[in-house]
Amino acid sequence: MSETVFIDGKFYPKEKAKISVFDHGLLYGDGVFEGIRLYSRCVFRLREHLERLFSSAKYIALKIPLTIDELTWATVETCRRNGLKDGYIRLVVTRGEGDLGLSPLLCKKPSVVLIASKVKLYPEAAYRDGLKIITVPTQRMSVAALSPRVKSCNYLNNILAKLEGLNSGVNEALMLNDHGYVVECTGDNIFVVKGKKVLTPPTALGALQGITRNCIIDIAREMGFDVREEPFTRFEIFDADECFMTGTAAEVVPVVNLDARPVGNGRPGRVTKRLNRRFREIVSSDGTSLDQPLPRPKRLSRVW
Repeated sequence: MSETVFIDGKFYPKEKAKISVFDHGLLYGDGVFEGIRLYSRCVFRLREHLERLFSSAKYIALKIPLTIDELTWATVETCRRNGLKDGYIRLVVTRGEGDLGLSPLLCKKPSVVLIASKVKLYPEAAYRDGLKIITVPTQRMSVAALSPRVKSCNYLNNILAKLEGLNSGVNEALMLNDHGYVVECTGDNIFVVKGKKVLTPPTALGALQGITRNCIIDIAREMGFDVREEPFTRFEIFDADECFMTGTAAEVVPVVNLDARPVGNGRPGRVTKRLNRRFREIVSSDGTSLDQPLPRPKRLSRVW
């Protein structure tokens, strides 16, 4: 089956899915996106992802041409047309076609792109044995420059940090802010466990308010852990019983070594395993089912 891509109200085969070279998403990274997971024909927390998308767009003064209900239908229909049971969805909204100038006011029609396919971020050994990561010199962008709550199409800050990690032989890397506080990894949120405490950096420091992050916070609190969103340094990771990362594609991945120092006993911890088990139990029922009947919105193709 050829992959099908949704672009501006229409569906195209993968080979014919194209946007203009004058789109400011391409020229300047001017746009926002969401990465969303599909589990057993259930789009995990789709409403939360779409609400975050609209918040990101509002921050950069980008008016999304579809409503949440219309995007819900488009997301579900894209997954259906690709025959997916499990997969990864990339929803992108760009400023649209303009000219070579920087001004977004010349872009009259934002573009909406939906891609649904399969993804595998880490090998199974990473979940079984844990990851070794390093702290990279590239700092997380200041919150005064761009709010961490905006999931922007310009990911160069993260990409440069990712490259530094890959060049050092690790698949993921830790990013600090300009005050030396832990913020997040290049593509994932980070948590530490110490006794009954579970810590994660607050979004005010520059961490993304991740959907999987929020889910794990809820699960940990239900299990009786004292979950805190507060600043901490690498000391807390070196001194932690356990450390793990969360992300839409990554899910819950144990971190067993930071900067050539073992975390805890150097193996995936009991708490991380419990949280991961519970997370996997709920994902296929916490969201929007592909089997749920959704009528096609009447105005969808008339927007563009």
